[in-house]
Amino acid sequence: MPSARDRVLDAYETLLIEAGPASATLEAVAAAAEVSKGGLLYHFGSKEALTEGLLERLRARSKADVALMREDPGGAVAYYLKTSVPGAESPAGLTRTYLATLRIADGSTAGESARRALAEVDADGLAALGTEIEDPVLAWLVQLVGDGLYLRTLTGAPLTGGLRVDDLLARIRDLLG
Repeated sequence: MPSARDRVLDAYETLLIEAGPASATLEAVAAAAEVSKGGLLYHFGSKEALTEGLLERLRARSKADVALMREDPGGAVAYYLKTSVPGAESPAGLTRTYLATLRIADGSTAGESARRALAEVDADGLAALGTEIEDPVLAWLVQLVGDGLYLRTLTGAPLTGGLRVDDLLARIRDLLG
């Protein structure tokens, strides 16, 4: 069973994803995590501390995801693209935490910290792609393809033209030489 701290962060992520930042009050997070408000405040003394906890989780999951990407037998590119498609989830849990962070990366007080954390995650992913792709522009283009696939995840839109990720990956590998 997850720790109370993890249950609080899971609940915060769920509320951010499903109902947006305005609904993610301390009271709502505590109720969703099935802890008292005092229990929540024991782990996170304020809403700002809760958000920082989410951003710490994002960074930790990014590091774990990059390690998995670099160790994947199919290579970093295959891992990156396959975990970017609609319905996929990073084994490190990064996808869900990234999405929750996107919900607070707007113009809110926490927005600047969230944008910096997201930029760190993107840089981590690009560096991992760079272990397989020498040309930094090509590595960035592959990252942008993954971003587009991830956008499909956010919108629920299917891949178009009957395209399968394996076909896309094969074509990208051909282009990379």
